Amino acid sequence: MSADDALDGGPLDERPLRALVGPTAAGKSALALELAERAGFEVLSLDSMLVYRGMDVGTAKPTPDQRARVPHHLIDLVPPSERFDVSRWLGAAREALADLSRRERRGLFVGGTGFYLAALLRGLFEGPPTDPALRARVEARAAELGPQALHAELRRVDPPSAERLHPNDLRRVVRALEVLEQTGRPLSSWQAEWAGEGGPREARARVVGLELAPAQLAARIRARTVAMLDGGWREEALALREGESFGPSAVQALGYAEVLAWADGELTREQALERIVQRTRRFARRQLTWYRKFDVTWIPADAPDRAERALEVLGWC
Repeated sequence: MSADDALDGGPLDERPLRALVGPTAAGKSALALELAERAGFEVLSLDSMLVYRGMDVGTAKPTPDQRARVPHHLIDLVPPSERFDVSRWLGAAREALADLSRRERRGLFVGGTGFYLAALLRGLFEGPPTDPALRARVEARAAELGPQALHAELRRVDPPSAERLHPNDLRRVVRALEVLEQTGRPLSSWQAEWAGEGGPREARARVVGLELAPAQLAARIRARTVAMLDGGWREEALALREGESFGPSAVQALGYAEVLAWADGELTREQALERIVQRTRRFARRQLTWYRKFDVTWIPADAPDRAERALEVLGWC
């Protein structure tokens, strides 16, 4: 599937795609509200975890008040027990963009999932058809070795894919190893060849990024994590586990495992906090690696004129 296949829709292909990106806790949501109110944008979430209903505190989802101020799309699409991947997200994005086009409104993609940005602008390589026997062999190896060892194996044979995928994202790690064994080439090699830079959709894109010095970003990550723990994250995680529970995609969300370990008495609150902060900082570094693949105009997150500078890049009309 290519981005044009997923998003084809006549007038949609003639409009620039606007996006506001940056590492987690950089202040994207607050700036997005300001830009939307000043320039008439509606927000389209570019976040793989905001699609899950009920995962509000732990994903720093826009609040009901914020969503009342500015229309938001691609949020609360499925329960956390349901599998949701980038292909489904592209389909939902196409529908949202078509709706905006019909109403003569403009959208601003906002979020930190670099893989979704890549799929939006360059397309999505899904690999060869699944070989059930090969998949079974790789999954058996995963069950025997465990996710950490399997990820280490992927790092040896396909370092770019290993850098992109979290060790606990077992489904995608298995798929990457499966593609290598099936085709003799790493998944990252196929993706680089198939989804090259400079396509028509990417050429029309206007992407702004918020940047912070590492120490500033680390302080923001810690402060936000404390606020989320104070704001009911533990209770939210328990309610989800006892209700819908977490499916294979939602379970990858940062911090929920640590919060549940705290709730179960396996960790203290302080231990959970430290682990979440460490994981989030590593995640932020991976996000910045993704953004280096694109033409992003970077603006200091604490610049007093950040909104004006962002609108100059995104365009008012």
